[in-house]
Amino acid sequence: MNANLLALGAVVLWASLAALGVSLNHVPPFLLTGLALLVGSLIALPLSRFDLRQWRVPLSTLAIGIYGLFGFHFLLFIALRHAPPVQANLVNYLWPLGIVVMAPLFLPGVSLTRRHVAAALIGFAGAALAILGRGGEGAEAVWAWGYLPALGSAFIWASYSLLTKRVRPFPTSAIGGFALASGLLSLACHALLEPSVALSAQDWGLIVLLGLGPLGGAFFLWDAALKRGDARQIGVLSFLTPLLSTLTLLALRGESPSLSVGVAAAMIIGAAVLATRAR
Repeated sequence: MNANLLALGAVVLWASLAALGVSLNHVPPFLLTGLALLVGSLIALPLSRFDLRQWRVPLSTLAIGIYGLFGFHFLLFIALRHAPPVQANLVNYLWPLGIVVMAPLFLPGVSLTRRHVAAALIGFAGAALAILGRGGEGAEAVWAWGYLPALGSAFIWASYSLLTKRVRPFPTSAIGGFALASGLLSLACHALLEPSVALSAQDWGLIVLLGLGPLGGAFFLWDAALKRGDARQIGVLSFLTPLLSTLTLLALRGESPSLSVGVAAAMIIGAAVLATRAR
């Protein structure tokens, strides 16, 4: 399958994260992440035809996987607790820009073109407009130290995505091991840092959807896309995530997209087209 289509599949699944998160906002975040990652790891079973040997990777590769999946969510949750969520989310969405501009530093034989740089900047501006263009109190400019872990989470996901292209090739089903280890670490954080809660049957159903989608299936699609495609183009396509996430939330609330969301859509789609045409 085309790498860009695989990346778009991951983006569509990640776009559902906010809507599912709204329905599960009463569940402590580390508990939610840990359970969802454990569910997501099960996708690797049919993907590997239940051959667990495909989950085996060198310890250094496993460490990169845990660094990406666990480190990203750990810092993001700290950011969301210590900075205005809208702005923290925007800072976190620097990771697609990071993939584009850091690719030459991580990947031999890869260079940046002016088209890639221009597309990345246009895409980020569109993502900012999609998030902040809704206005309201959440869009006020307020400094908070939580922006630093948000920036750290963006760097982790961008560098993780590029590092997976540098290590010895491994089957995409090995992502199941990354998710399993990261899920167990998240549950350990829950036990140490969060209160225990009772989950309803509806909660479990939504957690399963979360694990099969944005905190599971998306990771497998993302890895398959990176293995087949140009990290710079895939990074720019990823700017569709905040736009689609915003549209999903608006649909959930029964609201119509604003003019700013329409402009953001045009900017992001234009940036994606510009990047995919760059040589």
